Amino acid sequence: METVDVIIPVYKPDRRFLTMLEKLQAQTVPVSRIILMNTEQKYLDRLLYGTTLEREYHNITVKHLSKREFDHGRTRNLGVKLSDADVFLMMTQDAIPADEYLVERLLESLRGEKVAAAYARQLPNEDSSETERYTRQFNYPGESCVKTKADLPALGVKTFFCSNVCAAYRRELFDRLGGFVNRTIFNEDMLYAAKAVEAGYGIAYAAQARVYHSHNYTYRQQFHRNFDLGVSQAEHPEVFAAYPSESEGIRLVKDTVAHLKEKGMWNKIPGLIIQSGFKYMGYLLGKRYRRLPRRLTVAFSSNREYWS
Repeated sequence: METVDVIIPVYKPDRRFLTMLEKLQAQTVPVSRIILMNTEQKYLDRLLYGTTLEREYHNITVKHLSKREFDHGRTRNLGVKLSDADVFLMMTQDAIPADEYLVERLLESLRGEKVAAAYARQLPNEDSSETERYTRQFNYPGESCVKTKADLPALGVKTFFCSNVCAAYRRELFDRLGGFVNRTIFNEDMLYAAKAVEAGYGIAYAAQARVYHSHNYTYRQQFHRNFDLGVSQAEHPEVFAAYPSESEGIRLVKDTVAHLKEKGMWNKIPGLIIQSGFKYMGYLLGKRYRRLPRRLTVAFSSNREYWS
């Protein structure tokens, strides 16, 4: 049987993180090791104070990092080096398995000979806004698929879509393709997926593998997040220049407006338009970050350590 490790970057975890760990321990396919790439030890120590986590779960390994050391690509690559499993799952600390079949179903989707990665469906949390609920449905529908190079004319940049919120990778192929980009502000998962697709492999979307994961971002948070998204695209034109994502963003806004009208939620539409404006403004500035003064680049980013 294949061995499976889970690698999770951690920063300022809350009580939901403990729920996540409990659910990972209860999977039908056992997890060999859970490797926590923890940024700033004091926050994890504060959460675990008074718990019996280490005594209950002997398969948890913690690697502490400083905030300055963290990078979306390099930190995950380091986690992979700490693993000797056949397959590893990349997850984020706020992705809660919906049931005990998450690992099993990701492995099923990964079994295709030419599949490089398989990512899970993200369901909205109970406190999600209607806009966020629709966004989850738009990006993570109920039907599974495998995307390959042949889909580029129809799907464009969505061919490369893969999310390390919850995604499984075959270790041998990951090593052969060179792993994640070592230094990146965002999109390490899509950059790897693009490399795999260009090499002739597919990216599987496993709709039957489900996690709860969503955010009710403020306008400011959306701006910062999309600024970093724009930066990552500007830094990797070899992937994103040929397949711009603006049209997909416009389609999401139009479809969400139609959805809110259908639900009779007309009062939500102005907020959606304002939110979309903040997202687009952040994205455009991020794509043009080289023209900005350094102080603005740092102020606009949600990952200020990246610039140091």
